[in-house]
Amino acid sequence: MSPRRLFITALAASLLVGATGVTAQTTIKVGVTAGPPAQIMEAVKAVAAKKGLTIQIVEFTDFIIPNTALDAGEIQANAFQHQPYLDNQKTDRKFKIDSVAQTYTVPLGIYSKKHKTWADVPSGASIAIPNDPTNGGRALLLLQAKGVIKLKPNVGLRPTPLDIVDNPKRLKIIEIDAAQTSRSLDDVAAAAINTNYAVQAGLDPAKDAILQEDPQGPYVNIIAVRTADKDQPWVKILVESYRSPEVKAFMAEKFRSFLPSW
Repeated sequence: MSPRRLFITALAASLLVGATGVTAQTTIKVGVTAGPPAQIMEAVKAVAAKKGLTIQIVEFTDFIIPNTALDAGEIQANAFQHQPYLDNQKTDRKFKIDSVAQTYTVPLGIYSKKHKTWADVPSGASIAIPNDPTNGGRALLLLQAKGVIKLKPNVGLRPTPLDIVDNPKRLKIIEIDAAQTSRSLDDVAAAAINTNYAVQAGLDPAKDAILQEDPQGPYVNIIAVRTADKDQPWVKILVESYRSPEVKAFMAEKFRSFLPSW
């Protein structure tokens, strides 16, 4: 290569660093859960690549390990959870992790293989909900909002079955791992299932949920990074890539029940 070409190449690289704060070799690992979150991150990855940021997508099968891996530095970011869940994890596990951007809202749904409508669910039926405080509490708040149960006043965002004060249909609330809720449908009358697990199980949130959250509320999903990394140049690129017109268009085409926050 001629000296002139070497100079031009070096100049182009320096301009890229000055414009974005990253180099063409900057690579980060981003944790997501399987299903739609992973597919959306593939769209983010394509946008980020044009900005000089390489994303390696790491898929997880539960809601616990992505934050553990992030706090340990095994990945640099994750995008799978809402703010109340992260707040609970930070309180319980002392993680040094912070939200850097909102992504989308996915209304939680109640699904059933045995009943076409909630009115068909009989008294005394078993209802499965996630066993973690935030998603389990979210399911109970959904049941209360639909008039199914009544919770103690001022219970906040983390109620448990012990906070139920009125249960006219004498429903049996069964707490199980969030990743297992869709598999429980053969054994229970209905289950509260996070949308990523519902889609993995072949359920259509727009058609198959017999009860569903209103889209407003605190459960907007987020991008999280380690507190020490919040000011890293790649964080801005990751956020801009996620909250881009290209990703919004992809979500509108593929996941209509995912409501972008931008």
